[in-house]
Amino acid sequence: MDIRRFACLPCRDPERRCHDRAQSVPSAVIGGGRPPGEPSRTPAPARPGGAGPGPALTRIGTSLLDPAALYFVSYDGLVNVESFQLHGILTHAGRQYAAWYAASRQVTVGRRELPDGPWETVALPHRLSVDDSHNVISLGVSPADGRLHIAMDAHNSTVHYVKSEAGLTDGGPWTAARFGPVLRTLDGVALGGITYPQFVVAPSGTLQLFYRTGGSGDGVNELAEYTRGGWRRLGGWSGARGVYTRGGATSTTRNMYLHGLTYHGGRLHAAFTWREGGTAVLCAPGGLANHDIGYVYSDDEGRTWRNGAGVRVGVTGEVPVSLDSPGLVVDPLSVDRGLMNQESQAVDSAGRPHVIVSYVPDRFVRGVSSYAVQRRRYGRAYHLHRRSDGSWRKTEIPVPLDSTGRSRLVFDAHDNAYVVLPFVRVAAASAASGWRDWRVLFGGGLSAFGEALVDYPRVISERVLSVMYQQASSGTTPSPLRVIDFRLG
Repeated sequence: MDIRRFACLPCRDPERRCHDRAQSVPSAVIGGGRPPGEPSRTPAPARPGGAGPGPALTRIGTSLLDPAALYFVSYDGLVNVESFQLHGILTHAGRQYAAWYAASRQVTVGRRELPDGPWETVALPHRLSVDDSHNVISLGVSPADGRLHIAMDAHNSTVHYVKSEAGLTDGGPWTAARFGPVLRTLDGVALGGITYPQFVVAPSGTLQLFYRTGGSGDGVNELAEYTRGGWRRLGGWSGARGVYTRGGATSTTRNMYLHGLTYHGGRLHAAFTWREGGTAVLCAPGGLANHDIGYVYSDDEGRTWRNGAGVRVGVTGEVPVSLDSPGLVVDPLSVDRGLMNQESQAVDSAGRPHVIVSYVPDRFVRGVSSYAVQRRRYGRAYHLHRRSDGSWRKTEIPVPLDSTGRSRLVFDAHDNAYVVLPFVRVAAASAASGWRDWRVLFGGGLSAFGEALVDYPRVISERVLSVMYQQASSGTTPSPLRVIDFRLG
């Protein structure tokens, strides 16, 4: 059966166009404006004797975290390896940390000495409360006191939070006694019902926690900070209100799904996608109500937010970034493309933001009517990057996704880009080509389930790409959880 023949039949408006006016081509430039402080250098096209070597990937090792980790498929994902986690695996001061749910559902935290020491593990006194892949474990380190922080098991619910004793990340025995109790607040600071806790270390050394309150289609991104041994809640910085109209239908609530939170040179970059609460705007009920790629940045550690042209569009705790804020959209995409939320971003050495997004291009389907089926069959990933004139270039990565899942983006020391696609396939493009010569460097073959996690701090400190993945299984049969390491460049 050819899905393309009936993809838009459910549309209520016979005059409605279910495809985007500006659709993707192999490479296209999208307009924009350059903000203050934007770098002026743009990569030159590839040429003999061009700048820097091209991408290279060398497999250097694989380690086993758990021979039989918890396994169940929920929302097309696994709770141990949802790629939006910040962080499921991370490196700090020469040691790598990872966290997961064991087959018993108990939270397990591992540590190893780099580059290839054995994993030590401890079990914490908490078991996953529900079979929901949103309820991931996120790790963060507060550099000022050497504590490891763990936020976990929340989906529109109260967080479970644990922190270690001071100095844990400096070394010493790896025992459960060095971790505090499981709390339902951040040391007394109540957050309410949250989802997607993500730890980020600001340039000042402050540990920040970004999270969503509310729910899908009607939620707010908020920020809390850990300073001088305690937490404080700074408030919301994205808004749910505004009117989105398409095909004669309207939606009045939404949430901002982040493609990442990345500091570089004092600037916090955040690309995002909106998810509408009013699904009547969809061409068909089987679609996914995500639309548009937006971008904001902050030069004061998340207090004030500006669009790509440098115009202030939000103040945390006061004026939220909203659908009606000017100049947010850098790539207009309709709700009928099966656009994935919470994909990936990174920033190159010149401070230019890059984003990976994925959706169903309209050369296959004019309007997505079955999100899961059509993303697996037709989905493609795209690389967007901001150029020196403020415009954005978008290039299709010519590899079928064969998955509903997300991809991860990193750079080597020469600004070559590497994307970890579903099933731990790795594609790369050279900076010298303007990131247009994408090719597959590692074809997978690991029996990995869709999405995987990346240790971003290790990429930056060592130019080693550590990928945490879980092998595919069936039903609820536990399966091995592993880390594979690659040298970049």
